[in-house]
Amino acid sequence: MLEYWYTVRTFRATTLLVLVLLAGCAVGPAYVRPQPPPVKGYTARIEPRQSRSHVQVPTQQFQYGRGPGSGWWRSFHNKRIDALIQQALRNNPGLHAEEATLKEAHYALRADQGIFFPQVSLGLSGERNRPSGASSGGVFTPPIFNLYTGQVSVSYYPDIFGLNHLLTDQGRAEEAVARNELDAARLTLEGNVLNTLFDWVALRQEVAAQLRTIHDQRALLSLVVKSYHLGADSEIDVLNQQTELATSEAGLPPLEIARDQAAHLLAVYLGEFPAQARTLGRLGFQVVHLPRHLPVRLPSSLVRVRPDILAAEAQLRAANAVIGQRVAAMYPLVELTAGGGVESNSWHNLFISASRIWDIGAALTMPIFDGGTLEAEKEEAVESYRTLFADYQATVLNAFANVADALRALEHDSSTLAAETRALHAARRAFHLVRTEYQSGAVDYLSVLTSETALENARIGYVQAEARRYTDTVALYVALGGNRLPAASLHSLPQSHVSEEVRP
Repeated sequence: MLEYWYTVRTFRATTLLVLVLLAGCAVGPAYVRPQPPPVKGYTARIEPRQSRSHVQVPTQQFQYGRGPGSGWWRSFHNKRIDALIQQALRNNPGLHAEEATLKEAHYALRADQGIFFPQVSLGLSGERNRPSGASSGGVFTPPIFNLYTGQVSVSYYPDIFGLNHLLTDQGRAEEAVARNELDAARLTLEGNVLNTLFDWVALRQEVAAQLRTIHDQRALLSLVVKSYHLGADSEIDVLNQQTELATSEAGLPPLEIARDQAAHLLAVYLGEFPAQARTLGRLGFQVVHLPRHLPVRLPSSLVRVRPDILAAEAQLRAANAVIGQRVAAMYPLVELTAGGGVESNSWHNLFISASRIWDIGAALTMPIFDGGTLEAEKEEAVESYRTLFADYQATVLNAFANVADALRALEHDSSTLAAETRALHAARRAFHLVRTEYQSGAVDYLSVLTSETALENARIGYVQAEARRYTDTVALYVALGGNRLPAASLHSLPQSHVSEEVRP
């Protein structure tokens, strides 16, 4: 027994000595994090400090060097919006899938980390044997015997050339990819909920504007018919007005369809069936606060915050680790093994000293010739890294373009809304004046028709311009990466909705 434990201690000491001597032999390229782009701004011209100032519409100020705060959607100051976002984050199936993917990556990493520890196994066996008599030339028949064995085996792969660390580096990077893709999915979902909600509000207002237009055209048709009976207008004027009314009535169903489709899409984002779509009431832009101060991150910090960029960077780290693995595969692989136990032909004698068995050993394998396979696999990994690096660069460029587009759009949105506001006021006033003059016979029907068309276009234009300020504000928040919350513990993620029948 003392001899066995002495051998085990010798094995441990030898293992530690080997690890100390070879600890600095890690191979493969060191990962170098990409530097932030060498630009100081998002646009070619001087970046705007605010949206263009107009008396009719409020101005939005851009605050550079700041990022959106926690729960960026709360800047719209609407409890209904807050509730919708929270429900979507709880119930959206796509988000549940991303959360499950993160858990999958986490447990895969934990499995990879087991390689740093010795693998210990217990084996128990009992068998009854009858050897062949042919080995003795058939002179005698060997006796039948029993054999009972109990043994503990230990194996360990020392990380001499860093292969084990490279495997876990890849797993850690893939976990980071999953975590950042989850953040990106959350951000996209938040933006989609708001944009769909604002689309619904705009379409509801467009439906209302179309109904007002139809009401006005019906009233005007009555005037034209009366004028026709009095001989002041021709039948062509009546037919033209009937055409205008029918055209407006035909334009109403597509708007109603689009409005309902927006409500159905919003229900899906919330994790509901369209039949469960909630009533949004009379929610309109007048009760949704348009953020007046918009934080804008500096370009150097955008690449360290936006989740899709961070996910692309994590993919680079994983690819870099794979290159190291391909290099390490060209070097020797060492396995240390040891075992100890008992073996006897009678279970009554298993625990006597003569029944003890042990073994200790080391094995080294090293590729000598493989027809260029390992070298080709390494070059394949290098090209994969280059592909992902190009994808990373494209992701960064698109992110900067998203911010630049949103900034310029918001800069001009106020001008568009101010112009549409003036156009609506003028068109409404002109229509009432022309209709009054038409009733008195001062103007002809063509003037009324022109004024009527201008008012219809002005109503729709105003609604669309107002909605665009809200959706472009959402676009800026999303382009800036929203707000980065502390990485959530896996235990805080919702449990997967998996039936007990499929659980192991």
